[in-house]
Amino acid sequence: MINEVIKKNGITYGIVAGVVSVLITSIIYSTDIKLFTAWWVTIMSLVIYIALSITLIVKTKKEINSFFSFKDTFTTYFIFAVIAILISAVFNIILFNFIDPPLKETIKEMTLKYMADMMQKMDAPAAKINEALQKIKDSDQLSIGGILKGSASNLLVSSIFGLILAAFFKSKSTQE
Repeated sequence: MINEVIKKNGITYGIVAGVVSVLITSIIYSTDIKLFTAWWVTIMSLVIYIALSITLIVKTKKEINSFFSFKDTFTTYFIFAVIAILISAVFNIILFNFIDPPLKETIKEMTLKYMADMMQKMDAPAAKINEALQKIKDSDQLSIGGILKGSASNLLVSSIFGLILAAFFKSKSTQE
C-alpha cells in the first residue's frame, strides 16, 4: 500500500509540473515559436522541473516525519514524473496534431537550421551534418507516436534522475 502522503504529494506536484510545462509551451506558442528551439528555454524548464522535484521530496519527507525509505522516496518522485510527463504529452499531442498540425513542419525546419548551424560551428564533417539532418527529416517527433516515444524516453531519464534523488534524500539507516 502506498502511503497517502506520498500519493497525495506525488499527484499534486505532478499536476503542478504538468501545468507548468503546458504553460511554457503555450507561452512559446503564443509569443514566438522560435523559442521551441532555444537552448535556454530547455535549461530553464529543466531547472524548474528539478526544483519542483526536490521541493516535492523534501516536503514529503517532512510530512511523513518518520523513516523515509529509498522505495518511498523513489515512489513519490515516480508518481510526480509520470503525471507531469503524461499531462505534457497529452497537451503536445493536442497542440501539434489537432490544433496546429502545420506547426510541426515549421518546428522541424527550425530544428534543421539550428542543428546545421550548431554542427558547422563545431566543425563537424559535412557527411556527419548531412546524416544528422537526414535523421531529423525522416522522423516526426511531434506526431502522436513520436510524442509517446519521446515521453517514454523522458520517463526513463526521469527515472534515473529519481533513483539518484531517492539515494540522496532517503532517510539514513540507524545501522549506518
